[in-house]
Amino acid sequence: MTSSTSTARIERAPDGLPLSGFVRLSRLLAPNGPLPISKSSWWEGVRKGVYPQPIRLGKRITAWRASDIRALIERGVQP
Repeated sequence: MTSSTSTARIERAPDGLPLSGFVRLSRLLAPNGPLPISKSSWWEGVRKGVYPQPIRLGKRITAWRASDIRALIERGVQP
């Protein structure tokens, strides 16, 4: 009997963001993500309404819609 592992392939744009779905904070902010901003500055911007509101996916899981982040980048909002 053979074992097969199925891995879902997520299509990503050149900036590393998925084309659709959700993105966790660690994939958004520097040094791994496209936004050169600290975590505390990001949350301050979310609180002030400068950055998109997060989506709660679980008790301890917060993410942002990839489309909201892409729109933020396209608008040219500077962190």
